[in-house]
Amino acid sequence: MRRLFIGIDTSCYTTSAACVDGKGIVLDRRTVLFVERGQRGLRQSEGLFQHVRNLGTLVPELLRDLPEGEITAVGVSARPRPEADSYMPVFLAGKTAAATLAAARKVPLYEFSHQEGHIRAALMGNEALMGRRFLSMHLSGGTTETLFVGEDGSIALLGGTSDLHAGQFVDRVGVAMGLDFPCGKALEKLASAFDAKPAYKLPSAVDGCGCSFSGVESEAQRRLISGADKPELAYAVYDSLARAFSAMLANAAKRTGCFEALLAGGVASSPLLRKLMLTRMGKKGDIRLYFGESALSSDNAVGAALLARDREAGARA
Repeated sequence: MRRLFIGIDTSCYTTSAACVDGKGIVLDRRTVLFVERGQRGLRQSEGLFQHVRNLGTLVPELLRDLPEGEITAVGVSARPRPEADSYMPVFLAGKTAAATLAAARKVPLYEFSHQEGHIRAALMGNEALMGRRFLSMHLSGGTTETLFVGEDGSIALLGGTSDLHAGQFVDRVGVAMGLDFPCGKALEKLASAFDAKPAYKLPSAVDGCGCSFSGVESEAQRRLISGADKPELAYAVYDSLARAFSAMLANAAKRTGCFEALLAGGVASSPLLRKLMLTRMGKKGDIRLYFGESALSSDNAVGAALLARDREAGARA
């Protein structure tokens, strides 16, 4: 009988449900939460409400479309980070749905963190890193962190942002330009339209394995108010991100002696950011970058499903 593994994730801006089997992804369903035009995010209470509503459609659709097989286990993102005190209300919606499904099917329920799911999903196609030590970065609207992943998959925090997250920086500049939230794709499209030599660079504030984006965002807003060319400013945003992340990784490599890095999270799906970082790191030649599939970089029931499959495989070994 074909063994199927279900994953559910309810992060700040995406409801997702997925199924994997022993070979790979079977189904992947996602719904982006609605944010009013001109707004820069959602309250947790509104996000929780939208997740509950979305799961009432996504989970039945997923179960309806499942191929012939047996649901073996359910995995869920129950918290933001792999720490006991890590908590955000939005994850309660997914946890409740996953617990109900597992109980109804009489199968194990495995709880993971949203961050673990992102890294596991990014390892698809990068399986050579599994069982090895590597650096990682989790880059999204709610997280900007430099991480050390151990041979056993454990995650240690090396540093992160002291204020705005990378995705917030992108979204705040994008919303100020009149773009719809979330702004990543539209801002990158603007940036990709800029093909001249930049007349300026936004600052890059890095401290060891951590960074700050509030001052950089303020500078971007001042330039926008002063009439800066939007494509050039958009490019400057991505250039600033690439310089910050490259410096953070270089400092992490010096600290840990590890010179391979896997980038995960929605911000890391940007082709422009990947190109800029590969160019910068290629010049240094000491850190090898790995990226997850772009389609799997956003929030990530696939990662939860894969982790459930991994856990079951370990239990059966």
